[in-house]
Amino acid sequence: MEERFEDVRILLCEDDENLGMLLREYLEAKGYDAELCIDGEEGYNAFQEGTYDLCILDVMMPKMDGFTLASKIRDINPDIPFMFLTAKTMRDDVKAGFELGADDYITKPFSMEEVVFRIEAILRRARGKKNRDVSSFPIGKYIFDSQKQLLTIGNKQEKLTTKEAELLKLLCNKINELLPRDYALRTIWIDDNYFNARSMDVYITKLRKHLKDDPNVEILNVHGKGYKLVITE
Repeated sequence: MEERFEDVRILLCEDDENLGMLLREYLEAKGYDAELCIDGEEGYNAFQEGTYDLCILDVMMPKMDGFTLASKIRDINPDIPFMFLTAKTMRDDVKAGFELGADDYITKPFSMEEVVFRIEAILRRARGKKNRDVSSFPIGKYIFDSQKQLLTIGNKQEKLTTKEAELLKLLCNKINELLPRDYALRTIWIDDNYFNARSMDVYITKLRKHLKDDPNVEILNVHGKGYKLVITE
C-alpha cells in the first residue's frame, strides 16, 4: 500500500528557473505544496516568513549558496530535513553537505521520479523519528512528563500550563545545547513577532521558578540567539 504524505510544504531553491519550474510542477502533480525561489537570499526570506516540512536546496546559487542557506535555516529550525541538488560530484562537496546535516544529496542530471522517491524516504524517516518521540525527561533531580504536563521533584509535583510544557519539552530535547529563539517561537507561537517574543520571555521566567529547587539546573539566556537548559553535576 502506497504511503501518503499530505499537506507537506516544500521550499525549493533552484537558480535554473526552467529546471526549478519543472520540478515544482512535478512535485505539485504528486500532491506536494512547493514554493520555488531562484536564489539563496530569496529562499532565506521565504523560510523566515513561511512554514515548511522539507527544503530542497541547489548548492550553487547567486546571493547565497546552498550550504550557507542550509546553515542559516538550521539556526532557525534545527530539526527540518533538507536535501541538496548540485551539478558537482566532488567528494568534498558531498562531505560538506552531510556535515551540515543534509538528509540526502542528489547530483544533476536526475530524474524527477528519483527526487520524489528520495523525498518520500526522508519524510518516512522524519515521521518515524517523530513517532518515537519520548515523553519523559530527567532534568537533574526533576522528572518531566511532557504528555501529562507534570514536573516532579521528590514528593512535590507541579502541573504546567500547555505552553510551559511545550517550551520545556523543546529545551529538554536540546539539553546543554542552544534552543534557537526563532525556532521556539515558530514551533509554539507560530509567529516570531515582538509580542510573542515577550510572551516567551515570560514563560522562560516561569520555568526558571519551577526549576529553582535544583541548583544544578539552569536556563541560560544566550543573547540574541536563544536559550540553553544546562544541567551540571
